[in-house]
Amino acid sequence: MQRIGLGGSCHWCTEAIFRSLKGVTTVEQGWIAADGEDADPSEAVIVNFDPNAISLKTLIAVHLHTHSCTVNHDMRIKYRSAVYTFTEEQATAANLALQNLQADFNEPIITQVLPFQSFKLNEENYLDYYYKDPTKPFCQNIVGPKLKALLARFSKEIHPERRGHLQSL
Repeated sequence: MQRIGLGGSCHWCTEAIFRSLKGVTTVEQGWIAADGEDADPSEAVIVNFDPNAISLKTLIAVHLHTHSCTVNHDMRIKYRSAVYTFTEEQATAANLALQNLQADFNEPIITQVLPFQSFKLNEENYLDYYYKDPTKPFCQNIVGPKLKALLARFSKEIHPERRGHLQSL
């Protein structure tokens, strides 16, 4: 098993996206900080995954295609577009994936590869936010469209137990 940190949009959205993928065993939702100027925690998830079932490159591709990875808006401190790595090998692979995936986008990708420093888990009542009650307005209006986009682009990567739910969106 491996783990990778991903941030870029609301952690409720990011959690639901990665909980929907095959090869992902758990998703921890909260705030991640890196070193230096990126030490302020931002909303993110830690994805625990089986690299034999889903590759790091695929996880990064999903991440880039499910948040605004080319937009540098005024909420980027709270929603830092980042891949938080736990090893030098992961950092090298993440940087290579970003370079290779740039061809998918018309604008430059702003997603940073940063060394993981710390994590704070969200409060229990916010964990598994989408799948606990997908009928909430936020889930229907914000998370749902991202999950539809996930299904459209990455259908082969959807966990079989989640496929039926996503197809009913």
